[in-house]
Amino acid sequence: MAGLPGGRYDRAAAARVLASTAGSTALEAAFEEVSLGGARRVAPEVEPLDGELTAQQLEYVHRRMRPCPPALVVGAAAKVSWRDSGGVANVAHCGPLGPVVPVVAREATLAIWRALAARDGVALTDDERAVMDATTTDKDPVEILRVGIDTTSRALVQHAYLADQTPYRNAADFARGLRDSGIFSVVANTWFWGLQSSTFRRGMIPVRLVTQDDGTVRYAAETVDVLREMKQTAIADAHETLRRATVEEGLTVEEALRKYDVLLGEISRQYALLPAGEQPRCLANMSVDGVRLLPGVVDTFVETFVRLLELVELESVEIEEAGVNAADEVFEVPDMTCSHCTSTITGVLEALGVRVAGIDLDTKEVVAAFPSDEVRAQSFEAIRGRGYTVVPR
Repeated sequence: MAGLPGGRYDRAAAARVLASTAGSTALEAAFEEVSLGGARRVAPEVEPLDGELTAQQLEYVHRRMRPCPPALVVGAAAKVSWRDSGGVANVAHCGPLGPVVPVVAREATLAIWRALAARDGVALTDDERAVMDATTTDKDPVEILRVGIDTTSRALVQHAYLADQTPYRNAADFARGLRDSGIFSVVANTWFWGLQSSTFRRGMIPVRLVTQDDGTVRYAAETVDVLREMKQTAIADAHETLRRATVEEGLTVEEALRKYDVLLGEISRQYALLPAGEQPRCLANMSVDGVRLLPGVVDTFVETFVRLLELVELESVEIEEAGVNAADEVFEVPDMTCSHCTSTITGVLEALGVRVAGIDLDTKEVVAAFPSDEVRAQSFEAIRGRGYTVVPR
């Protein structure tokens, strides 16, 4: 299947671009210069859950996670809301290890992001830019790495719902145990695009873990089989959407991607462009001259997380829930994590006639002009319907 005009869809070439820029000596130095800052206190609000899937979660499993059996999906033990050390609102879920995992994982992400931001940017050639534009959702190599750090954080938080299926009994051992078991690479290779972020927002994970004789853990055989089938289903759905648009409707690939942006966003724009027979591969986990970026990224994140466990103190303080004020034009979406999220939220709002003035991934803030209180309420409900959390200001 052809890529976009002006470039070619080529995962191997994009991986080489990523390795030659994001994998440079300068970036490795940025990882070495991660500054943890001083001790800090965080006051999360914890809402206990019963661990059973809600009707809304079950509906999502049946509609969007074919052919995953609901019995394979594990729900979180609690929902956690807090403001991180940067003052940004966050919403996540936790399991037996408690809120320390999502809270400190966020602090680790922020610390590494600061180190990346302190480095000079990397300029791409025209050919490199064309490859990235045609192949990836996030075009800039450093932005891809930022998303990769956040994805690693989400993987740690989600798998912590399953801590009682492992021999690890504290957050530090759990993080290092997942790393040493190769679980982060398994997620990169096995999970299909969009599955992690969508299930993360909903506080569930379609995985079972098995402890091996050497003390590491692996995915149960059923988990591997189901994830493989789910990925193939996602690829087939994406290909069929693009086929109908280009063959039956006569659209160009570029026109089809624009017209079906929301639908392909839920399936996968990248999967739609995959050539027949090619399997999707994580750019950071592809070998370039015998070297993969992902292990270094994971190791940096895990060790930053473990060091921060000694600096972050959690307080048990109730946080008063903010009321909805129809006059507000700034609100927060704590579980907005990447450019796909911003595109989804923008599309939802614009479809309701709302003008979006700006979205900031770092602060999780959305600035929008609502024509009426009713439209504002409808907009928030529509965003929640996509699995996101809305925090009015």
